[in-house]
Amino acid sequence: MKKKILIVDDEPNIVMSLEYTFKKQDFEVFIARDGSEALEILKHHIPDVVLLDIMMPNVDGYQTLTQIKKTDSLKNTKVVFLTAKNKASDIEKGLKLGADKYLNKPFSVKKIVSEILELIA
Repeated sequence: MKKKILIVDDEPNIVMSLEYTFKKQDFEVFIARDGSEALEILKHHIPDVVLLDIMMPNVDGYQTLTQIKKTDSLKNTKVVFLTAKNKASDIEKGLKLGADKYLNKPFSVKKIVSEILELIA
C-alpha cells in the first residue's frame, strides 16, 4: 500500500518540488496551501505524515498542529515542520506542541525525503 503524505505550504515552488519528489518515491500526495485547507483534507484522508510550514495565511502551522493532535483519527500521523523559522525558541515551541521533527528552510530535497522515510519506516 502506498504511503500518504500531506504537504502544507503556501509557496508554490516548494509544493511542486516536494510533490514531484514524493510521487517519484511512490507516495500518494495531498496538497494544502494553508492550515485550514489541510484540516479540511484531514477530515477525509489520514496520511502517514504531514509536512507542515509554520508561516501561512489563515491558519498557521502551530494552530494546524494543535488541531491535528486533538484529533483521535490522526494520533498515528507523524508531523514534520518544514519552515524558515529557525530560532531555538521556534524549534522548542514546535516540538513542545508535538511535532515529530523540525526541519529548516532552505532545504535539500534529498534530506527531506530521507528524514521522512526514516520517520515512517
